[in-house]
Amino acid sequence: MRGISRIDAKGTHGWYVRVYRAGKTYSRLFSDSKYGSAERALEFAKVERKRLTDKSQPLPERPDRRLVTHDKRNKSGMVGVSRTVKLNSGGENAVYYQVTWSPIKGQIKNRQWSVRKYGEEEAARLAREFRLKVMHDIYGDHYDEMMREQAELDKGRG
Repeated sequence: MRGISRIDAKGTHGWYVRVYRAGKTYSRLFSDSKYGSAERALEFAKVERKRLTDKSQPLPERPDRRLVTHDKRNKSGMVGVSRTVKLNSGGENAVYYQVTWSPIKGQIKNRQWSVRKYGEEEAARLAREFRLKVMHDIYGDHYDEMMREQAELDKGRG
């Protein structure tokens, strides 16, 4: 039974109901002694699980792809943002910041900001800002949470 488990330990005998939604845990114990029997406690536990499931927010659809928030090879400070140099049509090196993202599985997109046009710092800032926006558009608040968690991990390492 999903979300319902039996507890029989050190004087505690009953059914424990747990429902997880939007990062929160809703739980309650249905004691055999309070409800008269294990069978009756289980009936109440099932009703409570249904009530909690119906009233709580549904789980967001799980993305069908992996979300990468950290890569030790990354040199720009943000996954999906890179400083790139390529030969332009005039035979000169063109430096720009490029953002790469995947709006849907199997599709890759990118956008660039020229260092010559915007300057080093502004091109980098625009690229990072765009990456945050496009990733939030794809993953919603889940992406923001992942980035905060990664920042905490990074802070702990250094």
